[in-house]
Formats: sequence, structure tokens, C-alpha cells
Amino acid sequence: MADKANTQKPDMKYVVLLVSLVILGSCFGNLSQTALNSMFTGMAQDFGVDAGVGQWVTTLYMLVSGITVPAVTYLMRRFELKKVILASLVLLVLGGVIDAAALNFPMLIAGRVLQAISAGITMPMMMSLIMTSVPSDRQATAMGISGIAMGFAPNIGPTIGGWMLEATGWRSFFVVLAICSMVLTVIALFAIRKTPAEDCGMRLDVLSLCQSALGFGGLLVGFSNASSYGPGSPFVWLPVIAGAVFLVFFMRRQRRVDYPLIHLEILNSRQYCVSFWASNFLYASFMGITLIIPLYIENLCGGSAFMAGLALLPGTIAAFVINPLAGILTDKIGARPVVVVAACFLAAGATMMAFVDEHTPYWVIFVMQGVRAIGVSGLIGPLNSWGMSKLPPWFMTDASSFGTAVRQACASLGTALMVCAIVVVGPALGSAAWGFHIGFGFSAVCALMVLLIAVLFVKPNLKS
Repeated sequence: MADKANTQKPDMKYVVLLVSLVILGSCFGNLSQTALNSMFTGMAQDFGVDAGVGQWVTTLYMLVSGITVPAVTYLMRRFELKKVILASLVLLVLGGVIDAAALNFPMLIAGRVLQAISAGITMPMMMSLIMTSVPSDRQATAMGISGIAMGFAPNIGPTIGGWMLEATGWRSFFVVLAICSMVLTVIALFAIRKTPAEDCGMRLDVLSLCQSALGFGGLLVGFSNASSYGPGSPFVWLPVIAGAVFLVFFMRRQRRVDYPLIHLEILNSRQYCVSFWASNFLYASFMGITLIIPLYIENLCGGSAFMAGLALLPGTIAAFVINPLAGILTDKIGARPVVVVAACFLAAGATMMAFVDEHTPYWVIFVMQGVRAIGVSGLIGPLNSWGMSKLPPWFMTDASSFGTAVRQACASLGTALMVCAIVVVGPALGSAAWGFHIGFGFSAVCALMVLLIAVLFVKPNLKS
């Protein structure tokens, strides 16, 4: 399919429909991930579970989606695209139905697992489809629009979840999720054309899949445990070490087997590697912010939950507006000016926030978060489209799958370190404010690394 897309004029109406379906599916998955942050208390009370057990609603979601991502390369090559899309949407529907009807906590977890598998499929598939189906002069625009799934949906999730919890109860969220997903499924069933699989003879290397699952799973479990047990706990460093070892085995095996889960030839592209590292620092910098800003406003500044949610509003607005705009500008003037300017916004907002304390006016926090959010939204799409633009079509799925899996691990690591700074380091120093200084400071360091990479290595015509 990818090769034909490069030699024949694409049917743009169909391409738009296809990509839109996958973007919406990814939006629903990411929305369900963060909406539960504000519905957690209500669900825990209904099922009589404590916070330690209840956190697995979100932890397991991240874990399952993370270990699913590397398998997407195999799925997209071995099976018809229509079947893969339908499978991901059906899983989302079933997950919503099970959670809406959940009689106990394990049943709720089962529904979340199905939703996580769906999310793990749709995210890399979305980026791969954009880079193989959309004409090269519109890829950045399409990637920018897809940023709504990566930025807007997760940001608006807690607001929607909190509102529905108070208005109609937490089960209503999953009812709406199931209905919307069902509509997408029906549209996909009749609208998506049947196309032959890229490689019907491709075999699944089970050992590679196991190594990948244990590797990324170990890292995610270890990083997630850091906020609960502290960085020195064996519940943290044992899974992290085990995960790192399995990932080494995984990487070595991919270069030796006939049917690798991920073709590591993607790392031979300097342009992809630059984008890869910049994106990793970006996700490490900003993903944890949606968690620690509410903690800062409510716990350190004595603000309300409403004020905490309002402080995240700039991120929501920026994701909806700046993501598509950044993509359009990238197609018109190139990636470098867009990425550098956005990185400046990110670094400025993140660095200023490292110096806030309990006396910082609320409006200053609002402005800082707005500056940061403009940077994040201006970077996600352009970095992805620019980084993958020099790769052969055959490697697009490998690049999107590998990049998504590693970014998720980096996001988990960044969040864990920020929370540890607040929960462990701050009290140890005898000052809660210092915990937030260190947490925000770590985010600032990562943001400055993004700026450094953007200025030094994001070039207009970097050779692969």
C-alpha cells in the first residue's frame, strides 16, 4: 500500500476519512486514560478499594498499552488494514461496555485492559498511516491535526470525567465512550476498503514479543512504583533493572531474526534519531506536569480543585489550536523554524515554573503554563513528521511503534521523578516547596535539552 501511495495519486477524500477514523479512535482511547484521574475517587468508593489498589486502574492501562505498541508493526504487515482498525475499535467498544456494567473491581480492570490494547494499536497506526497515505507536502499538517489526539484529548479528559462524575456518575462516561466507539466501528465497517496485507507470510517472533513486553513492562512498573515506594525500594529498581536487561536482549535479537518485531535500521537515519531524542525529552518534561500542577495548587498554595483544573486549561486550548497550526506552518516554511520557536516557548515556560513557590500569584501560574503548553503543542506534530519524513515507507510502522513505546517509558520516568521529588525529597529537606522546585526543575532541564537539540540538530535538509 505504501509503495502504491507513492506512485499513484491518492484518493484524498478516502485518505481523509481513513486517517480521521483512526485519529478519533486514538482520541477516545487517550480521553479514557486521563478521564479516570478525576473519577478515581468515586469508582474506588463504589467498589470498596483503597487508593493503593485503585491506582492499578491507570497504572495497568499505561502498562498494557505500552507493551502492545511494539506488536503493531507485525499486525499492520500481517493483516488487512481494515481488520486491524476494526479490531482496535471493537476492543474499545467492549472495554467501554464492560466498564459501564462492571459488577466488581476486577471486571473494571478487565475493561480497562481491552481499552489499553486498543490505545496501544491506534497511536502508532495513526502516525504510520499519515506518513504513508498523506502526500508529503501535507504530512506535517495531518500530523499536527493528529496532535489533538495526543494533546487535546488527554488534557480535556479530567474535565469531562469530573463533570460526568458529578452530573451522571462515572458509569455514564463509559456508556458514552462505548456508544461513540460503536458509531466509529460501524462507519469503519462500511467505509474502509479492503486492501491486501503487506506481508501475508510474515511470522510473529514470539520471543521478541516477550522480551519487548518484559522490557517495557519492567520499566513502566518500576517507574510507576517510584512514587509509592521511593526510588531506593526494590519494587522500583528490580523491575527497572530487569526491564533494561530484557530490552538489551530485545534490541540485539531484532538484528538477528528474519522477522524482527522492530526493524532497527530506522536508527540509521540521523534525522529520525534527532527527532527520537528530542521527543523523549519532551515527553519526560511535560507529561508529569498535568499531575504535579494540581498538587502544587491544592497542597502548597491551598487552592481549590477547580483552580487546579483551570490552570491546565491553557494546555487544552493550545493543543486544540496550536497543534494543527504548527503542522500547517511546517508544511509551508519547514520544520526548523517551527520547532525552534516552539522549543523556546517550552523552555521559557518550564524554566520560569522552576522558581514558583506558595506566594506566586495564581495568574502567573496560568500564564507560565500557557507558555509551556504552546511549546508542547508546537513540537509534537512537527518533530514526528520531520523525523519520519526521510525513512522509507516500509519502515514507517517500525518508527512509529518504537518511538511511541520509548516515549511512553520516558513520560512515565519523568512523572515518577517529579512525584518522587514532591513526595520524598521535599519532606526529607523539610520543605514542601523545595520538592516542587526540584520537580519543576527536572521538567525545565528536559525542556532545555529539547531546545538544545532543536537549535543544534534540527536542520532543513538533514541527510539520513
